[in-house]
Amino acid sequence: WAARPAAERARIGVRLAAIMRRNKYELAAIETFEAGKNWLEAEADVAEAIDFVEYYARQALRLAEPLEIVPVAGEENESHLIPIGAGVVIPPWNFPGAILIGMAMGPVLAGNTIVIKPASNTPVIGARWMEMVAEAGMPDGVINYVPGAGAAIGDHLVDHPLTRFVNFTGSKEIGLRIAERSARIAPGQKWLKRAFLEMGGKDAMIVDETADLKAAAADAVRSAFGFQGQKCSALSRLILVSDIHDAVLDAVAATTGGLQVGPPEENHPVGPVISAAQHRSILDEIDKGRSEARLVLGGSPVDRDGGWYLQPTIFADVDPGARLAQHEIFGPVLSVLRARDFDHALEIANGTEFGLTGGVYSRDRSRLERARREFHVGNLYLNRKITGALVGVQPFGGFNMSGSNSKAGGPDYLRLFMEMKTVAERWVP
Repeated sequence: WAARPAAERARIGVRLAAIMRRNKYELAAIETFEAGKNWLEAEADVAEAIDFVEYYARQALRLAEPLEIVPVAGEENESHLIPIGAGVVIPPWNFPGAILIGMAMGPVLAGNTIVIKPASNTPVIGARWMEMVAEAGMPDGVINYVPGAGAAIGDHLVDHPLTRFVNFTGSKEIGLRIAERSARIAPGQKWLKRAFLEMGGKDAMIVDETADLKAAAADAVRSAFGFQGQKCSALSRLILVSDIHDAVLDAVAATTGGLQVGPPEENHPVGPVISAAQHRSILDEIDKGRSEARLVLGGSPVDRDGGWYLQPTIFADVDPGARLAQHEIFGPVLSVLRARDFDHALEIANGTEFGLTGGVYSRDRSRLERARREFHVGNLYLNRKITGALVGVQPFGGFNMSGSNSKAGGPDYLRLFMEMKTVAERWVP
């Protein structure tokens, strides 16, 4: 596979994207059934997956060209990128189409082979996609799909001496475990493993007194409760400058209170969370939050058809150092914090160990420019929602404990899975 021309690999990628596009509604239906996504979220996930495949195919062609270097008289010098080898892909359950497929096709189109260990909660869509991979003409053994328990399979794959890289998206705890294990040198291992880790977030949106408050409230609700808040980019901290705090909080609570909870196949805006374990975990965090802050809305399970449903939940009067403002809950829970002014709001926004996404709603140009410089997140959104990064438009990846900033959907993503070889030949008469 590594020896095949980049153009041949790219053709298979483009063919795969076409097959996925013809079957996009089937893939979206599987997402609704398996992950609990409503129609909009499921179709968007599949569309993003297709975008990843096509974008990375085109990037593979670009990276196949020799790199620009300084010429020297009397020698021919060239530098080019080559694939690094066999790797492991460990995707999350929340985007079992887009993230799994993007994490897989980046290294594959760069010329590597991979083993995918899908999330235990969502293995079906990946299995269906593997049938499309075969239909597209991908050679056997390039992409290998191994579902199973994470601890048993994941540790073995990460530790194996023939593993060249690990590409992971998931929780901070598991990401740090992989970072530690992949740094060890196993008997017979000839290289340093590369670990690309995209982990959690505690994402914030600042709204100041100059903002379009109606638009800010609407985008806060979309960012917080889309797919039940089960996105690493989801809004979990809404930071409101004191002058407009009550008005925006009231608007957010009113809009959230109108969200219907129900089965995703009926296209309700709020569906179930992924599992019984996640349901228990979120309710436990809500119970802890009751002693830290004021419960404005929600906070209880919803009994509907035996599913794992929860009311969208809003807490107010949250202290910046409280667990509600520091710990990733990964569910439909929004914490609202009061800031004295914009300076204080920016201080609160940067006051966690994470740095994935963030947003600012303001009409003050100087504040927006300051946020560009000082709001320390990998993806900053100004006067819009903070979810929904577009492939090739908004490369995605965070800072600090949010991960290694691998920037999925960006022009340098495939280079992570390649290494540069330089050849110098002296001209001999």
